[in-house]
Amino acid sequence: MGSKVMNLMDVFSYESLVHAVAGAVGSVTAMTVFFPLDTARLRLQVDEKRKAKSTPAILSEIIKEEGLLAPYRGWFPVICSLCCSNFVYFYCFHSLKATWLQGRRSTPGRDLIIGIAAGVVNVLVTTPLWVVNTRLKLQGAKFRNENIHSTDYKGILDAFSQIMQQEGVGSLWNGTFPSLLLVLNPAVQFMIYEGLKRQILRGVHREVGQLSSVEVFLIGAIAKAVATTITYPLQTVQSVLRFGQHEQRADQSRLLSSLRSVTYLLINRVRKWGILGLFKGLEAKLLQTVLTAALMFLLYEKISNSTFRLMGVRQPVTSH
Repeated sequence: MGSKVMNLMDVFSYESLVHAVAGAVGSVTAMTVFFPLDTARLRLQVDEKRKAKSTPAILSEIIKEEGLLAPYRGWFPVICSLCCSNFVYFYCFHSLKATWLQGRRSTPGRDLIIGIAAGVVNVLVTTPLWVVNTRLKLQGAKFRNENIHSTDYKGILDAFSQIMQQEGVGSLWNGTFPSLLLVLNPAVQFMIYEGLKRQILRGVHREVGQLSSVEVFLIGAIAKAVATTITYPLQTVQSVLRFGQHEQRADQSRLLSSLRSVTYLLINRVRKWGILGLFKGLEAKLLQTVLTAALMFLLYEKISNSTFRLMGVRQPVTSH
């Protein structure tokens, strides 16, 4: 009995590792392909006085003012953060799923709960990386908002060092509260993705690895589009907080709670631009995130299925 449990744990750990590596590689490749779209999205969220509204217009401005490679500024720290983040998320998601289900069939409700739990672990572990990459990605940018001051980080480690010295260690977790709320984004995304995948497989009685590339791409795109639209206002607040240069009222001290910070930024944005101000940059975000997620899921499925076939490990059908 003990031997069987050990064998089960070995397979479980191996499968989770394969899912984690496949998810990390897929996300890094997809983000690299669509990285300029993420640059446009971040500028629209952070630089409030920029007049360009469309993704092509803002990318044209960035290239004209800052050079041809400017849309790829901050690529390395983003890729490092994304690789770590997706490795942690995919590993936690599939480990928790295997532990909880124990061979039972999954449901959308279970997928959502597991996705939220994996997201919380991911946020607490990787937020400092995302704070640093947001700063590096915007360093050297030409802002329309004169209140934004320039920074001089020489790389990832230097950025960590300067932020801790000048702003305190706690600043590395700027935006953690909205990030914790935003665990709904990947949780909803995975819930929809896994649900659509189960429906397709159930309808034609195929095994997990038999989904076509087009099917995987489309359900990945649909899942991300829904999750992103629902959570976008909080993503904007998250970007502003990570950048660390948002304005606060004079009576607001550094001890201001995260909840008040989020509320203040949301209300302030609505006052300036109306409800639509909460969705500034959504076009760029949807274009980038939907295409990136779709390509990521496609690569993730291909890599994981190929690895399992190569190693002779059959994925449990009951989890799908």
